[in-house]
Parts: sequence; C-alpha cells; structure tokens
Amino acid sequence: MHLVRVQGRPCSKLALDLRVVQRATLSTWLPVPEIRHDKVGTFQKTAFLPSLPAKVPIGTFKVIPAALKWFREPRNKFNSSYLGQFASHMIPLELTRHLLPVDAKADTTSFQRAEAPFGIFLGWAAQANSDTPERLYVAQAPLKRLPKPLQDDLPTPELVARVGRGDVYNASIWLGVAPTYTPLHRDPNPNLYLQLAGRKVIRLVEPGLGQSVFAAVQAELGRQHSSKFRGEEMMKGDEKRLLEAKIWLDKPAENQEKFAGLETTLEADEYLFIPTGWWHSVKSIGTGCTASVGEPRLWAAFLTLITRYL
Repeated sequence: MHLVRVQGRPCSKLALDLRVVQRATLSTWLPVPEIRHDKVGTFQKTAFLPSLPAKVPIGTFKVIPAALKWFREPRNKFNSSYLGQFASHMIPLELTRHLLPVDAKADTTSFQRAEAPFGIFLGWAAQANSDTPERLYVAQAPLKRLPKPLQDDLPTPELVARVGRGDVYNASIWLGVAPTYTPLHRDPNPNLYLQLAGRKVIRLVEPGLGQSVFAAVQAELGRQHSSKFRGEEMMKGDEKRLLEAKIWLDKPAENQEKFAGLETTLEADEYLFIPTGWWHSVKSIGTGCTASVGEPRLWAAFLTLITRYL
C-alpha cells in the first residue's frame, strides 16, 4: 500500500482510490489491504497513522490457546467438554427470532438481550444449524467478566504486548453459529479484531460516508437517533432492514446512493485493524460455529508505541 501526502498528512493510494470509485454507477467494495509481516513500523505507516483498515493474514502471529482449546477440529464445533465446566457462569446473550418469512418490505425479527448461564448457549449451539429459527449469540461479552481460565486462553495479541499494555480491559468476545449478522455501526476506539473460528465477511465504510448512510436511513424513518449511542433499534425492524439493504445490496435501486467501501473475508487466525470511526457491518458465512475477539486496548498501546518509536 503506497503512501502519498494529502495536505501535509500521510495518505495511502487506497484512500485516493476510495474517493475515485465513489463516482461509480454501482456500489464498489475494494479489498482491505494486507500487512504480510509483523513489523511494528509497517503497521504504523500503512494502517495506524493514515487511519486505514488493514488485514493481518494467517501465520503472522502464533495461534492463541483459545483457538486450540475452545473448539473441535476443524474448529466447526464448540468443545463442550472443555467449555462445559463453565456452564453455570452468567454471560450476556442475544436472542433473535424470525416470526414470519422476511421479505424485502418488512423485517419481522424479534430481538432481546438477557443474562443467562453459558450452558444454555452451549446446549443450543450443539444442535443448531443455519436453518434454526431461534438464534442465540454471545455478543460483545467483556473478557474481564469471563472465568479466569478463559481469560488466560485469550492473551494479549503480540502486536499489542510489544508495547507493554497487557490488561484485558474492554476486550470482548463474540460466539455464535453461522449465519450471524451485526448491522452497520462504528466503535469509539481503534480495534484489533481476531477471528478464532469460522469465517466472517466484513464491509467497512469511512467515517464521513458512514455517517451519511446512517443519516439517510434516519431521515427515511423520520428519526434523529444518535450514531454514537445505538440500542436494540439497530437489531430489528425497519432500521435493520434499511441499513442492511444499503450495505449488502450490491446493485442498489436507481434512486439509492452509490458509494465505495472496503470488504474482507476474515478466516480463523486472521486479524483485522478497524480505525476509530470507521463504520462496519459483519456477516458470518458457511456453517458451524463462529467466534471472534475484539481488542480496543490497541488504542492505549499505540499511544505508547508512537511516543517510543516515531
């Protein structure tokens, strides 16, 4: 990814490409650039400083213990004999039901959140498949609330550990059975996202354009909800349906805004860097279990890194 300078600031050719293809007649999804080695300086120049997403492919870092202990090979089922010892531990669960067949004009999804024993999720996951109408999802469960052995299975990523910030503050996990879906949203801090099992397609939109997409949906719904504080409204009903159509419908209607974004398919043991403010939506694909961990602690680590190495 080549760097140029725009108004005195570092900018990659990718950023310029995004501006050019925004004039295309169809929405365009460019591949997320890959960083093919683990040098801190490369990560700074190509991703962190220009605030651009980057993918870290398989083999760059060591496989972490959770990837080896939480799943049955080939990582398509949860390892209930290991995880089952924590069955009574309370975790945040999302329950989604499709009340009627979903069509293009209405969303009939029922959605609720609740605290429940981990064993309820494990029991559901053992028999669930892609056609199961009731979906359970462990979404953004804080690592600091997990049992200590599970926390130990998710050590600080090497890229962060080198800078000396090794706590688990604000890191989270996502566990489910494909298909899963997270609507368009943005995070307040940079995030280093690791896929533990399964595959996920992630589409990303730059901050300004993502805000425009969100505002257009709000206007269509006659609302003025804040993009900083998102609630259950983004997980069901017309807001979910309209956001999904804008991001995932590759041939928009004639009167619908066309735009450019980034897309990547994240495989097990691959990392994705998501800069502050970049909007993103996530779909798991294939069959079997899916699991991810997000590392917002990257922000504090890089503040230290910049001071030390620039």
